[in-house]
Amino acid sequence: MKFDRRWIRTEAIPFALMIVLLTAARSSVADHYFVPSGSMEYSLLPGDRVIVDKTAYGFRIPYTKIDLLGARTPGRGEIAVFDSPQDGKLLIKRIVAVGSDVVELDDGHLSINGTPLATNDNVTREHFATRVAELNLADGGGPSISRVRVPAGKVLAIGDHRGNSLDGRYFGFVNETELYGRAVAIYYRSGEGFMWKAL
Repeated sequence: MKFDRRWIRTEAIPFALMIVLLTAARSSVADHYFVPSGSMEYSLLPGDRVIVDKTAYGFRIPYTKIDLLGARTPGRGEIAVFDSPQDGKLLIKRIVAVGSDVVELDDGHLSINGTPLATNDNVTREHFATRVAELNLADGGGPSISRVRVPAGKVLAIGDHRGNSLDGRYFGFVNETELYGRAVAIYYRSGEGFMWKAL
């Protein structure tokens, strides 16, 4: 069988290049994430699919953790995707505190730098400036934290389902450089279908 070199040049090479560019973009620019558990209820539900902005904390060389452009410091209240320092499993959790913050967690309720995040009229809703965490406290608050200062260059990541989340209370702080990206929005929810709910 004789190959047509013109077909390779006009069809195969552009197609292969497109696949490489799309894969690189998924590695460095944007991706999606399937929420496997209820550790982030009620902000995220099991089965939710979310869009992840992989440029949120710096633009990286594809397939690496090397930043090409300056990294942005994560913000309190953002939902981030990262590998667990404990076992390398990909996780999605809320960044509740950043470098130099002093954190307290009592009965599932956070205080950052001495300020409680929940209001007296709604103890299951915590406010991180413009972001709101919808907590699930049905299983209690989980382990407490007594006045811990977050080291520079690290974050504390905790699930919104405080009594059912394997998070920073167990595996400690996460290096900012280990954050893959920020969850931007839910684009699909089981039982509701396609949607766009900003996070």
